[in-house]
Parts: sequence; C-alpha cells; structure tokens
Amino acid sequence: MSDVKKIATRDSYGNALVELGKEHENLVVLDADLAAATKTGVFKKVFPERHIDCGIAECNMMGVAAGLATTGKVPFASSFAMFAAGRAFEQIRNSIGYPKLNVKIGATHAGISVGEDGATHQCNEDIALMRTIPGMVVINPSDDVEARAAVKAAYKHEGPVYLRFGRLAVPVINDREDYKFELGKGVVLREGKDITLIATGLPVAETLEAAEKLAADGIDAKVINIHTIKPLDEELIVEAAKETGKVVTIEEHSVIGGLGSAVCDVLSEKAPTKVLKIGINDTYGESGPAVELVKKYGLDAESIYKKIKELYFYSSFISIYLYIIKFFFNHRVYTRF
Repeated sequence: MSDVKKIATRDSYGNALVELGKEHENLVVLDADLAAATKTGVFKKVFPERHIDCGIAECNMMGVAAGLATTGKVPFASSFAMFAAGRAFEQIRNSIGYPKLNVKIGATHAGISVGEDGATHQCNEDIALMRTIPGMVVINPSDDVEARAAVKAAYKHEGPVYLRFGRLAVPVINDREDYKFELGKGVVLREGKDITLIATGLPVAETLEAAEKLAADGIDAKVINIHTIKPLDEELIVEAAKETGKVVTIEEHSVIGGLGSAVCDVLSEKAPTKVLKIGINDTYGESGPAVELVKKYGLDAESIYKKIKELYFYSSFISIYLYIIKFFFNHRVYTRF
C-alpha cells in the first residue's frame, strides 16, 4: 500500500477545526502546551483570539472548557489521549459528563502507534474509560476523510464527545463520492458470507488488506468499519453476526473495554456468537518505530490475516468433526433399532 495516500488523523483534526472556525464564531479551541503536536496550532494561526493554551494542566483545561460551554461556546479541548482521557478523567466525568455540557475532547496520539514516546504516552485504555461515562459519544475515525467528517459531526452534536486521533499517517480509504458519516452508524466496506471482521480506527485499512488475503484462500470476509464506538450500531453488528456466524474485532486499543468488549456486550444479549478480539492483550506498549510496533503487536494486515485464517480453519475443522461424530452416532442408533 506504499502508493496509497496517507495522512495522520491528527492532521485531519487540525484542518477540520480551521474549516469549522470559519463557519462558526462560537467555536473555541483549548490545548495543553501541545498545539504543534495535536495540530491545533493550525487553528491558532488563523484564529489566535479563539485558541487558549492552558499549559501543562489538562485537568484545569477540562474545567475551563466546561465553563466556556456554559456561556454558549463550543470548546474543543485538545491533548494527547493519555492525558486527556487518563489524567483528566475525573474532570471529564464530573465537570463535563455529569452536567451534560457541550464539550468536545480531541485526543490525539492514541494507541501503540505513538511510537518512540513509549508506554507512558501510548494510551490503549481511553475508549474503555470514555465508554463508561453516561451520555459520552466516542468516535474513532479510520482515515483523513472520516476524521474531518467526525469533527464536524461532533460540533453539530449537542453534548459531550470524545474524538480519538492518531500520530501515524494512515491510508485514505473513504475518499469516494458515496461516503456518508453518521454518528452511531457503522459502514460496510466489504461484503462477505464466511466471517465478519469489525474494525475501528487505524486497523481498518489493515483489515481490508487482510480480507483480500483471506479471499485468496477462499475465505469471504465481510468488513465493517465502526467509527462510533458509542452509541454502537447494534443492528448492523447483530445482523452481520447472524449472517456469518463468526466475528472478529480489530482495534488499536486494549482488548479489555474497547470495541471488542462493546461488540461482545451486544452479541451476548442479542445474538450469541463466537468472537475473537484482536488488539493489545492486557499489556503496556514500548518505545520503538510506530510501524514496527504495529507489527509486533499484531495489528498489521499480515498478522490479522494469519490470526483470522487460523481461527476460521480451526472452527471449520471443529464443525466438520462434530458433524461426523453426529452422523456416526445417528447411524449406529438407526442400525440398532
């Protein structure tokens, strides 16, 4: 995919803020001394009077954002995911979530792909944290097109929104005329009848590539992009699970509390289905080149392909084995009587 256009979703965030700023004077942007990295500095250059640098004080920044929201402003509070969702969790919960204030949280540098900054900055728990806050909308876009659309949708939504962006440039996969972004609605990127692959964020492009590899092996995979983790598109997920009978979730996040857990919550109640969760397996990250870390932690196309192929053929073997046992059992019973 070297010839594919790649853009980091943090860049998309900064550019979308500028576009929105030109249309809406009530939009203000806050940052915690990271404007160059979160890309809100792009907004600052155009609208310096509407950009507030709160310094390295993320908890205070969330309080300031909450206060601004009570005056009719629409604040986008920005920092790294580790500090936005992690350090400032209590302020987000109590000062933004509890009073249902119209604050948007732009969290960049999420996941293992932060790279060299290492485990202290690689937040693989933010989706889990934000999902637990009542009324919080959680969005994890897969590319530049989707990220821009998500920022605009967040502005229009009345209430708190958590937006998750990445540092690593990712392939643009949604640059088609019929693309439509809707909060709470998943997008079917590839039809298939054998297995359902549900991905979010950075791994969506890798999952599409893995699906093509599976197709070469005769496995027809349905690929769904879930950009909104909360509210989740339960109808689409249940329908897909019933169609294929096998589900795999793929996310650049802990397998505990993220997309995989959200999908399992739904399926366990509405359509019990075997689910394989691919993500960060209850461990911290480490320092290293982002692309190499993505491979090491099994989130590249080749690793996803191998895990799904193994699951599919194992499940098929078990199904055939059980069928044979049932056949011979029934045959024995028939001949005896």
